[in-house]
Amino acid sequence: MQNRVFILQEKMMIQVNRWMIDPDDAVMLLIDHQSGLFQLVKDIELPVLRSNVIALAKVARLAKVPTFTTASVPDGPNGPLIPEIHEQNPEAVYIPRTGQVNAWDNPPWVEAIENTGRKTLLIAGTLTSVCMAFPAISAVAAGYKVFCIIDASGNHSQMATDLTLARIAQAGAIPIDTFAVLGELMSTWNRPDAMDFAAVMVDLVPHYRALMESYDKAQSVQRDGHETELDKFEAGAGNEVIHAR
Repeated sequence: MQNRVFILQEKMMIQVNRWMIDPDDAVMLLIDHQSGLFQLVKDIELPVLRSNVIALAKVARLAKVPTFTTASVPDGPNGPLIPEIHEQNPEAVYIPRTGQVNAWDNPPWVEAIENTGRKTLLIAGTLTSVCMAFPAISAVAAGYKVFCIIDASGNHSQMATDLTLARIAQAGAIPIDTFAVLGELMSTWNRPDAMDFAAVMVDLVPHYRALMESYDKAQSVQRDGHETELDKFEAGAGNEVIHAR
């Protein structure tokens, strides 16, 4: 009985915590991650930006978070969406727009979000100060809880990003990074697909792979014994010294 009360209390605390992501209430919005626009990015290395965006697509699928993408004039200089997003998340829905700079000004985009019945938006976009910021601020004004994923949103200068962070925070959006989004969507290691989430983690943070490899080796030593038998090596080395004399 006490355990049941504790679980209910814990769930209520999660539900009222407006600073955290509820995976069951979340929608992933990946806006204008286009090959042409990526060439304008100066505040983050392109391989890192691309890796972070792909990680979001993967983790959204694992967490069963509805995902919508869009592109700004993809048949013009901004170029196409990077293909990995839909390759890694085939359930993601692409919603074209008819020239609107702010994706929120596109009625089918807003309608798709409204139809999910969810009120928490996870937004990343290139460029940060326009493609991410404009719909984020619009969504806050429309009553949504908005998390802006900064390291999956590239910008033309660090100054522009700093100004944008101040702007979205003043508007009521919450800045966040990709790894934190992954952790909040995963929620617990006590789930059957935990290692699928871990696979995304090691791609996102290569040092985490080294940590896991060290842990796996420690476990194998406990299970199978030491690979290197130092006592025998030392004994052998001693014999060699004796024979040399």
